[in-house]
Amino acid sequence: MLKIYKSLESGPLQELSLKTLERGAWINIIDPTPYELKVVGNLTEVEPDFLRSALDDEERSHTDVEDDSVMVLTNVPIMREQGSYDTLPLAIIVTQDYIITVCLQDNPVISEFNEKTAKTFRTFKKTRFLFQILYKSATYYLRYLRQISKLSEEIEDNLRHSMHNQEILKLLELQKGLTYFNASLRSNGAVLDKLMRLRNSTSLQAILKVYEEDEDLLEDVIIENKQAREMVEMYSQILSRLADTFSSIISNNLNMVMRFLAAMTILLAIPTVISSFFGMNVDVPMAHEPMAFALIAVMATTLAILCGLYLWKKDMF
Repeated sequence: MLKIYKSLESGPLQELSLKTLERGAWINIIDPTPYELKVVGNLTEVEPDFLRSALDDEERSHTDVEDDSVMVLTNVPIMREQGSYDTLPLAIIVTQDYIITVCLQDNPVISEFNEKTAKTFRTFKKTRFLFQILYKSATYYLRYLRQISKLSEEIEDNLRHSMHNQEILKLLELQKGLTYFNASLRSNGAVLDKLMRLRNSTSLQAILKVYEEDEDLLEDVIIENKQAREMVEMYSQILSRLADTFSSIISNNLNMVMRFLAAMTILLAIPTVISSFFGMNVDVPMAHEPMAFALIAVMATTLAILCGLYLWKKDMF
């Protein structure tokens, strides 16, 4: 999918086509075909490697600079399904005339920039638009982290009442999502630090014109990214300790069940041993006693009760 937009001075967002492409336009490419990449590359004269960089879902965040373009590849957070979180590479390419975004699938970060929010950004202010995308990505990390916190609390409450495998698997899924977030936020932080160093580079002034407001926005992005990293580390520790705690509880419950079964086995073994002894096909005491069965039953029951009392005092039940 290929969409082209350009902000008008009055505020609305105008949709263009490849034939009406103008300077200051935003070219948004989602899951592109080879033909779309070739057409965009020919029209904008952007390096093909820049356009294909975000098509590898394992690509880490980095920044590449060419003579006439700057490519910032960042990892944005996504929620694949309820309780399942992941990250996705997003390439933002800034040239003297255009800003291009490339991603494998539609994501909430890019979706935030639409006709309804057109007054909050300008496609022809390319540097600020770049920082706004990075800022929105950082805010989504924080939003998803708050969701993870709420989900972990719900899982904890459910595990307090019953130990189901489903709840434990949900906990592991959240831990996996936090691992992805942690790796992406670290690489995103390195990209932001590099952008901060390059903001005053004379060789990039023609492409990235950083004004005072833009620099303040970049600082806000760095702060949000650091806050997200701290929250990820904190939630990771909480979930790790929570998983360890419930693993210990499950192990302890299993030990209690095994102890109870061992005690019951001992109690059931006493009548079995006594009845086996008096059931042998040889002369045994009370072999000709009319009340032998009742006496043997009372004796076995009494011994079982006494053994049960002893085990109860030993806290085997």
